[in-house]
Amino acid sequence: MSQQNTNLPNLPIARAIILAGGSGTRLWPLSRQSLPKQFLSLFGGETLLDSTALRLEPTITRENITVITSKACASGEAMVHLAKYAKIIESCARGTAPAIGIAAINAQQQNADPVLVILPSDHVITKVADFQTCLNAAIALANESEAKHIVCFGITPTHPDTGYGYIKTDLTSNNQALKSYVNVLAFKEKPDLATAESFIAEGNYFWNAGMLVARASTLLIAIKSYLPELDIVLSKIQQDINDGINFDTAVNSHFADAPTISMDHGVLEKIPSSDTGISLTLVPADIGWSDVGSWDSLYDVSTKDNDANVISGNVLTINSKNLLINAGKRLVAAIGVDDLNIVDTPDALLITKRGESQDVKAIIEQLQRRGSKEHIEHLTVLRPWGSYTVLDDAPSFKVKRISVLPGGRLSLQSHESRCEHWVVVAGAATVTCGERVVIMHANESIFIPTREKHRLENHGVEVVTLIEVQVGGYLGEDDIKRYDDVYGR
Repeated sequence: MSQQNTNLPNLPIARAIILAGGSGTRLWPLSRQSLPKQFLSLFGGETLLDSTALRLEPTITRENITVITSKACASGEAMVHLAKYAKIIESCARGTAPAIGIAAINAQQQNADPVLVILPSDHVITKVADFQTCLNAAIALANESEAKHIVCFGITPTHPDTGYGYIKTDLTSNNQALKSYVNVLAFKEKPDLATAESFIAEGNYFWNAGMLVARASTLLIAIKSYLPELDIVLSKIQQDINDGINFDTAVNSHFADAPTISMDHGVLEKIPSSDTGISLTLVPADIGWSDVGSWDSLYDVSTKDNDANVISGNVLTINSKNLLINAGKRLVAAIGVDDLNIVDTPDALLITKRGESQDVKAIIEQLQRRGSKEHIEHLTVLRPWGSYTVLDDAPSFKVKRISVLPGGRLSLQSHESRCEHWVVVAGAATVTCGERVVIMHANESIFIPTREKHRLENHGVEVVTLIEVQVGGYLGEDDIKRYDDVYGR
């Protein structure tokens, strides 16, 4: 059962729903399908997901946060970052409206009818205290018993941006007597430049920050009113739960039947022009917000040096200004260039002019058509037990460096199409191979035959590092038959 935060006795019980199923393609090559941007530490500290959770405190604490994510994230690299959170796992992508619908049903199981704070996992907010003020105002407004409020957060536009949705209100954003909230007149899709300029000139438009606050029951009423096809699916899920079926099982049984649609397009755009008793209101939020939707927007919110450069990693610059360079261990040197985004990873290098990084999605589309893997995962892949790095990859063999953390334990598994050779180079590895269990130290090796059950464990205090050579006709990661796995994969 959710507990009221004792530091804020006048606020109702609130739960947070963090949407973390996005692919983050516009921040490629750092963001990949298996590890999207919400699970990255773009500023050298917490991941964007963890930053989202931390800024909710003390109003909403960790135990009252649920993350909605994809099956691929929950079982892949992002599993490491999701382990600390309560999760709802979508069996397939259906957009934000179905996700919010099942979150509302789940929240009502945890508490009779809590106020829900629904927010993306991959945005940046630099003015956390101001965000808290806006958050508390929105929760109090959503809790009013006399009205059914859905509250959104609006950002005062600083320029006519075509990458954001806009919200039209009944009060100009530059009015010094701005109330704590204003009425919403209309939602507008991402406009072309001329339309965006007209919005700025009119003065009563805000950028849509993608955050909502409302009671669970209000969200479900809105979905029932405007998305009857989705309501049918949610009703089936609720009926299964009433019949004693587990929530996750009920969702898995019906979620794929839901329409693919966003909450903005399916519900919020329709509320101002209808009469359902639901009011759509906006809290003006000067909170240092960015959706970090591109390398350009990441540059905008990052700390810059004296040459207006944003630098991370092993970088040298000469006579170069207004650069974003994100590098790793490999040296990146820039001489006499300006206004570029340069992002270097071990298997992909991106160079874009400033202002054109939105087109990174077109590169992803080309990679998909080519059947390439550079948009799917990095050469170094996180696992709950540690990580592996692909050192060489050929049609008949693959070489990996595997690092197993203290306490880490690979699944008991076998392979149908390959054999493996393991050479330990650091630490003490406990290896199961068939009926044998041996402890291997540096400079010791073992051969794992095809179809042989095997496992590697690290019972020591030092990271175990080994070189693995795979040989066979098929070397894909899906050639794994698991018999036992402590991580539930």
